[in-house]
Amino acid sequence: MRHRVKGRKLGRRTAHREAMLQGMVASLINHERLTTTEAKARALQGFAEKLITKGRGGSLHLRRQALAVIPDKHAVRKLFDEIGPRYADRNGGYTRLTKLSMRQGDSAPMASLELV
Repeated sequence: MRHRVKGRKLGRRTAHREAMLQGMVASLINHERLTTTEAKARALQGFAEKLITKGRGGSLHLRRQALAVIPDKHAVRKLFDEIGPRYADRNGGYTRLTKLSMRQGDSAPMASLELV
């Protein structure tokens, strides 16, 4: 039974998966758009939404919590100074997932994740 088990494994061990998601969310915050496989984008979407919600708060405690998750200080600064205030009036739904065509090499379904 998988009661209260959430998240996707993505064919990786825990440390690799967490490091990959941390890097991807930092890239999403810095560039405000990311193209990856559909499964990775779906796993990243909830992760990014929770961080943007923290970015709306702006307190030192929330900033330190974000720094514990995102290793990039510039991404955290952008999250709290630009992205958080931009979504101050919005109650969730900060990202948009758009399906793209299949990848040429292995026909993996691709998707684009961007900030709304």
